[in-house]
Amino acid sequence: MKLVKASCLLVLFILASGQFSIADTDLHSDNIIVILDASGSMRDKFRADESKSKMEAAKTALKEVLAKVPDGTNIGLLVFSGSNIHDEWVYPLGPKDTERLMVAIDRPQPGGGTPLGKYMRIGANRLLEHREKQYNYGNYQLLIVTDGIAQDQEKVEQYTPSILNRQIRMDVIGVDMQTDHSLAKDADSYRKADNPGELVAAVSQILAETGGTDTDTDGEDAFEDIQPLTDAVALDLIKRITTPPSNNAIEITTTVRPTPPTQPQTPQQQSQQPGNQRSGNNSGWIIIGLIIIIVGFILFRRMGK
Repeated sequence: MKLVKASCLLVLFILASGQFSIADTDLHSDNIIVILDASGSMRDKFRADESKSKMEAAKTALKEVLAKVPDGTNIGLLVFSGSNIHDEWVYPLGPKDTERLMVAIDRPQPGGGTPLGKYMRIGANRLLEHREKQYNYGNYQLLIVTDGIAQDQEKVEQYTPSILNRQIRMDVIGVDMQTDHSLAKDADSYRKADNPGELVAAVSQILAETGGTDTDTDGEDAFEDIQPLTDAVALDLIKRITTPPSNNAIEITTTVRPTPPTQPQTPQQQSQQPGNQRSGNNSGWIIIGLIIIIVGFILFRRMGK
């Protein structure tokens, strides 16, 4: 058992030392894609505060918070719908350029529908592609800012497990929604923003949580921490640590409506089917014919004697 725990500790130390060697390269550790809802309803004002529209408040919040994100962060801005948006990537995922980013955030004008599921897949696949290039190093996050239920809810439900299973963090802000968004129960975090101030606070809190925490632990303390582990738990921990997350792209799915199951027929129902009636009648005539042949054969034998 000590050997298993020692192996687990060794893996942790190797990964820690490897992390520092990777961090010494120019790889970016944090990768954030903001999926911004620019549907027509985002032009509406908040119910509790009519000083700004939801889109104006979202732009203000994103500009205020993203301007303070460390320069080493990769940021992408993905916008769905929008009356003036022809390229969904308003700011393609890449190093933060504050001036360009602020201009990009200002671009979208509300208009159109809410195809959230489609854009969740686009954003997640871009992060997976980037993670492959970064040798699985760093943090990967989708920040969804939306004010309504998706019009492609089936895709949202289909893609969400695939995104989370690939270890992409998903944070959602519901902007002035009467009920919680459908992603509230599945996302890593969900926050309501019913006025402009709450929207700024929600974006700030989510992005403040991005990234890992550094801890200084010497070997003896770390070994004591894993003393309660059983062999099975320690082996599972080693497997989880050493198994890289999947970077396979999320495939487009189509909704296939299942055909209603056929009800099993009772013997009475089966006998009422035309085909079954013909089959039953044919069987009866065959039996009668066989009886006639057998009786005739017996009579013929007796007459011959």
